[in-house]
Amino acid sequence: MGVEAELREEFDRWERKETAVLRVLPYPLLAVSVLFTLLQPLWDAPVHLPAVLGLSAVLTAWVLWFHTLHPELHRNGPLMGLYYTGLVAVTACLVLLTPWFGFFAFIGYVHAFQYLKGRWRYVGVAVTSAVAAVSYIGGSAAITAEEWWKWPAVTAITTVLATAAFYADVMSDRRNHRQKRALVELHRANAELETALAENAGLHAQLLVQAREAGVLDERQRMAREIHDTLAQGLAGILTQLQAAEQAADEPATSRRHVANAVELARESLAEARRTVHAVGPSALAEARLPDAIGDVARRWSEVNRVEAVVTTTGDARPMHTDVEVALLRTAQEALANVAKHARAGRVALTLSYMEELVTLDVLDDGVGFRPDARRAGGSPDGGFGLAGMRQRVQRLAGRLDVESEPGGGTAITVTVPAIPAGGAG
Repeated sequence: MGVEAELREEFDRWERKETAVLRVLPYPLLAVSVLFTLLQPLWDAPVHLPAVLGLSAVLTAWVLWFHTLHPELHRNGPLMGLYYTGLVAVTACLVLLTPWFGFFAFIGYVHAFQYLKGRWRYVGVAVTSAVAAVSYIGGSAAITAEEWWKWPAVTAITTVLATAAFYADVMSDRRNHRQKRALVELHRANAELETALAENAGLHAQLLVQAREAGVLDERQRMAREIHDTLAQGLAGILTQLQAAEQAADEPATSRRHVANAVELARESLAEARRTVHAVGPSALAEARLPDAIGDVARRWSEVNRVEAVVTTTGDARPMHTDVEVALLRTAQEALANVAKHARAGRVALTLSYMEELVTLDVLDDGVGFRPDARRAGGSPDGGFGLAGMRQRVQRLAGRLDVESEPGGGTAITVTVPAIPAGGAG
């Protein structure tokens, strides 16, 4: 059980006890008043007992009907006003007959609080004080020509004291109602919060499933890109070198050079494949900074393909986040592989530019070019994953890849990615 539930239960328990006491309170007060009235002849002047007992019976029936037996009438303001008027009138008659009914007159304060509204409550307090004051000064017999002032004086004092106490009780009741209403609202808010938490738990579970699925898909795409960038490119290079060696069978030196290139490519591809399986970055980046790694890749590519490749670095060359450097290195490798397969170029220029918030890589060749918006007949040997793979890799970093080319005009590939520093958020 929450704290607000315990407090609400405490309020309800206190209200039940208070309601039970107030429901029966008129009867013991009336009984005490009647008892003392019956005993009065033993030490004082006798009273008119038939009138006292008759009015007491009427008063009992009046209170029993309106106050006890029919609680559904308590919300009827005019009817309860009539009840209160009758209550005070009969009580006043009894107090005039015998001052002992001053005990019962106290119930006038209680029922004014329960059944009257607004300013009528304070009117009830004043009337009850006037009735009770008769009892306080010793009964109606004490109101004589010489001492008549005692009754209005006591009435005024009693009214002031009773009004102050009554006002404090009204304020306390309002405060209790506000606290109870606040507890109800707090309970409602807690219930809504629990519902929201349950819904969030469900959404969290769904997000976990979606994140797991997205992670699996992302890993598949990563493996596809890495396999393309390592095994596919390596096998394509090996095949090219072996074909060249076969064609140069009459030239032993040239043939051996092509076979040696194929063996070296096979060795490098195997190492890269192992690093891919273990999700380790490219070996070129493990051993050198990005500009040097791209320069080394371009140099080895140039030696194998006998095409001039020039690498230029501009700006402040600084360590970038691993994903940024891998994306740029793989882009350089794929661009060079495409040049070797399709461009029939005589020269390639790679420019790595470090800017304040961006890093760009431009790969420009003087080959035959192509139409970027046209599909290649028959598709490429790698299933067309080259440019698509580069674009996916770059887009994962919120970057972009632009291709400009035209038949006979060479090709320019530009990759732009955020300059995320090493150790920064990926």
